[in-house]
Amino acid sequence: MIRSDNHIHSYYSTDSEASMTDIIEEARHMGFESICFTDHMDYNFPSVTEIPDFVFDMNKYTSEISLLDIENPDINIRKGVELGLKEDVVKKCLELTKNYSLDFVIGSTHLVDNIDPYDDEYWVDKTERKAITRYYETTLNNLSLGIDFDVYGHIDYIIRYTPKMKILRSKGLNDEEYSTECLMPYLDIIEEILKKIISLGKGIEVNTAGLKYGLCHPNPNEKILKLYHELGGEIITIGSDAHEPKHIGYEFDVIPDMLKACGFKYYTEFKNRKPVMITLD
Repeated sequence: MIRSDNHIHSYYSTDSEASMTDIIEEARHMGFESICFTDHMDYNFPSVTEIPDFVFDMNKYTSEISLLDIENPDINIRKGVELGLKEDVVKKCLELTKNYSLDFVIGSTHLVDNIDPYDDEYWVDKTERKAITRYYETTLNNLSLGIDFDVYGHIDYIIRYTPKMKILRSKGLNDEEYSTECLMPYLDIIEEILKKIISLGKGIEVNTAGLKYGLCHPNPNEKILKLYHELGGEIITIGSDAHEPKHIGYEFDVIPDMLKACGFKYYTEFKNRKPVMITLD
């Protein structure tokens, strides 16, 4: 069993109200040996108020995690961050990873042309094919920016939010044929992305929020995980992307067999920005 969740959000993230203590208590209840907080740091995220969204006080954040780690010796509590990657935040991202001692950094594409695909606005006046392609083009470009990170997060994030997928989710339905339609036309550019990630010495994550959202697949899809392995990718972390304590470790029980079916023998945890390979039982 996997006893470490490496993608968790607390009240430091704009889209979460979960206290760190509640998260730790749930992790303890589930028998977890370690967790890593990876709260959102999306510099220059478009905000409707004067208070910036998805940025927080790193000094307060890292201090709280350090204190909680001391107070909870039965669980290793690690410091991480999820950086939203885009061209106009390179300097800020590099300053953060240089000035703070972290265990783990996720790099993610949350904005495409400064719009989150989560928002209906992103899909206006675009065909689905064009909108999805643009997302992957942006991800490939983000990999050339020189931002310091360890793994790329939820590579097919955009699939959660296509207009049709939102309708299916609202009805509690899944459509495997449609999931395939959202994947196969883009495998060439996804392969380019994976090759670039591998060439940079970085990894990817298995993000079980896709299962939580009713996609019947994690993010990324198993076909992408298998392709990553076939291309020589070895660094692969596992995270729930939980924004509430109840979602910590979501569907982790299915992940070992899934990864083995894709060819993996190990998964990865990061400590002090160094990968630790752990055998899949």
